Amino acid sequence: MEYAVPQTQSPFATEPIGRLIVKFAVPSVIALLVNSLYNIVDQIFIGWGVGYLGNGATNIVFPITIIALALSMMIGNGGAAYLSLKMGEGEVETAKKGVGNAVTLVTIVSILLAVIFLIWIDPILTLFGATDVLRPFALEYGFIIGAGLPFMMISAAINSMIRADGSPKYAMLSMVIGAIINVILDPVFIFVFQMGVKGAAIATIIGQVASFVVSVLYMPHFKSVQLNKSSFAPCAKVSVNIVIFGLSSFITQFAITIVMALTNNLLAKYGAQSVYGAEIPLTATGIVMKVNQIMIAIRLGTATGTQPIIGYNYGAKSYHRVKKALEISLIASEIVSVAAFLIFQFAPMSVVSLFGSEEGLYNEFAVKAFRIFLMLCPLTGFQTIAAVYLQAVGKPVKSAILSLARQIIFFVPTALILPIFLGVEGVLWTGAVADGLAFLLSLAFLLYERNHLKRGHLETTR
Repeated sequence: MEYAVPQTQSPFATEPIGRLIVKFAVPSVIALLVNSLYNIVDQIFIGWGVGYLGNGATNIVFPITIIALALSMMIGNGGAAYLSLKMGEGEVETAKKGVGNAVTLVTIVSILLAVIFLIWIDPILTLFGATDVLRPFALEYGFIIGAGLPFMMISAAINSMIRADGSPKYAMLSMVIGAIINVILDPVFIFVFQMGVKGAAIATIIGQVASFVVSVLYMPHFKSVQLNKSSFAPCAKVSVNIVIFGLSSFITQFAITIVMALTNNLLAKYGAQSVYGAEIPLTATGIVMKVNQIMIAIRLGTATGTQPIIGYNYGAKSYHRVKKALEISLIASEIVSVAAFLIFQFAPMSVVSLFGSEEGLYNEFAVKAFRIFLMLCPLTGFQTIAAVYLQAVGKPVKSAILSLARQIIFFVPTALILPIFLGVEGVLWTGAVADGLAFLLSLAFLLYERNHLKRGHLETTR
């Protein structure tokens, strides 16, 4: 049985929009930031303890982490959506089956991915742009990260369903605990035990195991369903539905892997033809991308926190509240993006110096990478909010197009063309060009939707 909540009783309809956005966005921002910090912390300590070659190696391994995250988000978000849908329809047993099957599915997939990566790690790292100089570091780091993939993937998938079960703070706690452990152990293994990139990988895995344990401990305490052994028995129909529900999350994340693999290979190829060599561009640009992930986490957290507010009020035809929520989220996103832009353009060395004490050509290219690659980063906040807004108002096709616009539709062809004329700097200009084109597409979509909101508002006030 489906329960309808009167609009007047819903906080989405009665509370001030700004307060609602803070209430829903802050836990989402924190959770995404913690996820980004796993990699940033490794980069900082490796930069100081090993040097830029160690950081270059972690950048080579990073795409496999993104693939793992894409698969876990597909299953976790799909399972969360399935849980919410079936509970709304009153099908408690089916909802229970969805949660159990999601856990079973992510366990199987994570073990398979770890095995595949560890068996074919050398050719996979080559595909991700490993050079002969970086390969030994990447192998040392990658073997340990690969072995820990199941812990990271299972934890991430369960956390999605914990949030859907109405316990976002518990899900956030699980991730924060792992991050804190990683931050504490990184300097111990790298500096005290002199374990280099291997120590950083071990610290990361221990943190992920801790998050895994906390997440699994929640399983017997689900509020919406009571899981039993039969819940985890594989069911093809349920598993297929879970995958379908979470497919858009997978596509968005997997696109990042394609971009990183292409970018790494182009940087190695054209970098080798420049005064910088292959390793400096690979390392410096990898750091730029990971720092950019912090900005993306804040914007995406704001957007996802706003999504249920927009969705509810759009369905209730409270178009003035939809417009208000959209405006506030856009302003918040732009404030973060502009602040980051000012740092990247006018004080890039303050960021570069966090990742180790280098000099000469490395610092020169790193500064250039921040200034060029992220030149139009203020525009990317607009795209993030627009994509999530379209998803919230039931426009999944447009949302998917926007999500893929920057990463695939505009980035890939630009990356293949510009370096031919501009060399290794052409790879950096690809980021700015893709951001600009994606902004124009986002603007066109949002202006159209804004006119639709105006028409809807006029009709409801007649």
